[in-house]
Amino acid sequence: MSEQDILAGKVVSHMMDKDKFSQWLGINVIEVREGYSKISMTVRSEMVNGFGIAHGGIAFSLADSALAFACNNRNNLSVALDVTITFIKPVNVNDTLTAEATEVHNGKSTGVYLISVHNQKTEQVALFKGTCFRTAKPLI
Repeated sequence: MSEQDILAGKVVSHMMDKDKFSQWLGINVIEVREGYSKISMTVRSEMVNGFGIAHGGIAFSLADSALAFACNNRNNLSVALDVTITFIKPVNVNDTLTAEATEVHNGKSTGVYLISVHNQKTEQVALFKGTCFRTAKPLI
């Protein structure tokens, strides 16, 4: 494991310790490395909307957390500048969702990431694209 990947793990651990919303979602960090993150969570009954499926904000929030972990893990405080999501399939209670964030561009002041969200059947349920702004301030 490279020094950058070790740093990435430390940064994401620090973020998770303070991120009450990701904790409430029940997010588990599966893998982090420089410019990349893979996380998962299980959909609970209180996350369902009036149609009996998971509220779109659940898949969005999981993807947003994956974005945050991937774009911040170089220890450069970065915030979302622009995001979009396409919902592909409905998400149900007890589904286990996995979000994988992959870096497309790593610039001095911005970064671009694609985040795929899949269920436990490996069906893609959402596609999220995020652009972040880098503040040049360290996280830890």
